[in-house]
Amino acid sequence: MTQQTSMEREARNILVQNDRGGYTIPTEGLYPYQWNWDSAFAALGFAEFDIDRAWQELETLFSGQWSNGMVPHILFHKPDPGYYPGPDVWGGTGPVPSSGISQPPIAPSFARMIWAKDRAAGEARLRALYPKMLAWVRWFMDWRLDRGAVCITHPWEAGRDNAPDWDSAMAMIDPQGVGDYTRRDTGHVNPEMRPTKYDYDRYIWLVQLGNRLGWNEARLLEENPFRIADPTMTFTLLRTARDLLAIGTELGLDTSSLPDDIATLEAGAETLWNPDLRCYDSRNAKTDTFAGCVSNASFLCWYAGIARPEMSAQLDRIMDAAAYPVPSHDPTSPKFDAKRYWRGPTWAVMNMLIGVGLEEMNQSQGHALRDATAQLISTFGFAEYFDPTNGDPAGGNSFTWTAAVWLAWAGRH
Repeated sequence: MTQQTSMEREARNILVQNDRGGYTIPTEGLYPYQWNWDSAFAALGFAEFDIDRAWQELETLFSGQWSNGMVPHILFHKPDPGYYPGPDVWGGTGPVPSSGISQPPIAPSFARMIWAKDRAAGEARLRALYPKMLAWVRWFMDWRLDRGAVCITHPWEAGRDNAPDWDSAMAMIDPQGVGDYTRRDTGHVNPEMRPTKYDYDRYIWLVQLGNRLGWNEARLLEENPFRIADPTMTFTLLRTARDLLAIGTELGLDTSSLPDDIATLEAGAETLWNPDLRCYDSRNAKTDTFAGCVSNASFLCWYAGIARPEMSAQLDRIMDAAAYPVPSHDPTSPKFDAKRYWRGPTWAVMNMLIGVGLEEMNQSQGHALRDATAQLISTFGFAEYFDPTNGDPAGGNSFTWTAAVWLAWAGRH
């Protein structure tokens, strides 16, 4: 048995083991529900060996879409006391108990990738999903833009929970009245790998604010102090708008809003260009100041169809600075932390998004990044994330999206 065959079998087994019947959990214990962008990766992984199950994953995700078009970042399909904050703390208003925020909108782009493997039978399912995906884009365009860039209203919305990008905005929040609560994540994983209590108090304060306001977007726009124009959201939504335009054009569906959306988002992406850093960066929409962070999200520009010579130079520098790229934060920064979640560790999922973009735009680093990611996973396993200095696995184990990355990208040479 070759190593590749062995790895493929293990990756498939992880997806099957984490399957809860129509949706896939990221890993047992630590994440017992359906997470939005995790689920998109799960669908892409399933597409390699069970195409019907791949479509079902996306259909279940969109079954929780709110009437305003938002697709929540967590769907609480079944009660589980092992996770906090649960649906009672969130007070979501959708058809499935859920959180009140979204996550990077990669599912429509992945639906296009899945359709490429299932052209005939998949067309009807893609047609049914298309208006839902379009409504999600519309929600972002209506409620999340600042100068054309896409904003997050909670650190969890970007998927990069404790990234240094948010430090200054988080420092402006006084989490008075947040009350007592019991975290569950640190019972599953070493606390040194997770966000601090300082961060968590502010996360919960923002959740309580949204619940108190009934997740009314107009009121949140006025009252929420946390509003960051984010490369992750901006680049993934731009990519999704391009993919929906391609899907809609081929299927003869309504695409009338998408060309203007693409132009708006392209202009918005340029408001994230930090000339001092010579890199795409997060920008506080409340203060119009840059975070000063070179993150793995900075390198999603190629995934969005944007190439700049300065970004290639930045990627070369970052890849040279880490034994196992791409670290989630610049290893030369004083804020770099090799094991604490999004303050340094390497994530296979981000590597895949970066790598797909590089390969599509014929950038030479794409193949090198795919090879580096394959070596990382084959050597250290299907962990949630990895220490970029020595490859040590960190976070949860038997992780769905890392297995999916192996099946759909890293393990395919």
